[in-house]
Amino acid sequence: MDHLHVLVTGGAGFVGSHLCEALLTTGAHVTVIDDLSTGSAANLALLADVAPSTESFRFIEADIVEGLGDLPGIDRWRFDQILHLASPASPLDYLRLPIETLRTGAEGTRHVLDVARRHGARIVIASTSEVYGDPEVHPQSEEYWGHVNPIGPRSVYDEAKRYAESLTMAYRRAHGVNTGIVRLFNTYGPRMRTDDGRAVPAFVTQALRDEPVTIAGDGGQTRSLCYVDDTAAGILAMARSDEPGPMNLGNPQEVSIRELALEIIQLCGSRSELVQVERPVDDPQLRRPDIAKAQARLGWEPAIPRIEGLRRTIDWFAATGIASASAQPESLPEALDAPHRAGDRSVTDSRLTH
Repeated sequence: MDHLHVLVTGGAGFVGSHLCEALLTTGAHVTVIDDLSTGSAANLALLADVAPSTESFRFIEADIVEGLGDLPGIDRWRFDQILHLASPASPLDYLRLPIETLRTGAEGTRHVLDVARRHGARIVIASTSEVYGDPEVHPQSEEYWGHVNPIGPRSVYDEAKRYAESLTMAYRRAHGVNTGIVRLFNTYGPRMRTDDGRAVPAFVTQALRDEPVTIAGDGGQTRSLCYVDDTAAGILAMARSDEPGPMNLGNPQEVSIRELALEIIQLCGSRSELVQVERPVDDPQLRRPDIAKAQARLGWEPAIPRIEGLRRTIDWFAATGIASASAQPESLPEALDAPHRAGDRSVTDSRLTH
């Protein structure tokens, strides 16, 4: 991937930052667009540190909903690939930002697709297993249309992603844009926020503190957890292909929420006990991907077993400290706090960090 120039929206987030790190280590030049509403400035500082040259990493602080055409350099830099991950993704975030989530999936996705069209770039849209809703088919293959409540609390995320998929296919058919869609199943690993409402960081935080581990309902609902390095590898494999998708990316090894909580308690050496709390509205009962298409067409499948991935995740939370892992930076680290201003937008070049 030497000399590729890749635009990553949402690159300051959990999955996005791992994706950017993987790209930078291959020699690609990476430009990140993120409004930091849910992303982490600390992740940007890490990316600036791992960038192999002073020219290989740029950060643009901007909201993709407001448009991208007037951002400084956006059409001067020619992008070979665009990886579109920008969106609130955790339940607490998209329930806190319902309108913003819908607008990001709709207007934001349109603006990013327009950039891909102008640049002739391959664009991969990160969708979600939530497009399947509370499925009546198990496991879920890409041919399943889903069972989604279009007006429930979770619909702001589910329908934003379903619309983004539809818009992406329309750009492919109407404008010939080289598009791909990946549907990400539950992903976990280092750099998750403790306060984002997802099971793994919540359970790890509680177990490391010897606090009660709270499971929704009786914990019989299942999830399929994919370690973040595997998810990033799958997205990059999709970007290298010409597959239109949608393509499921996830780990088909299924686990109940109760079993997951007990595994984390044991791995943490914790004295925590399980406590049941009320299940959220429209919480899916079953979740497991059929990844036959990704295996056949991308040569991809997850490589990291769940227990190994959980060990790495727990080690990261323990090493960084629970308080620092849960804190959200209110401003860029000093190393990145020297942006070029363009109206109410900013561009930070990695040259400013060295």
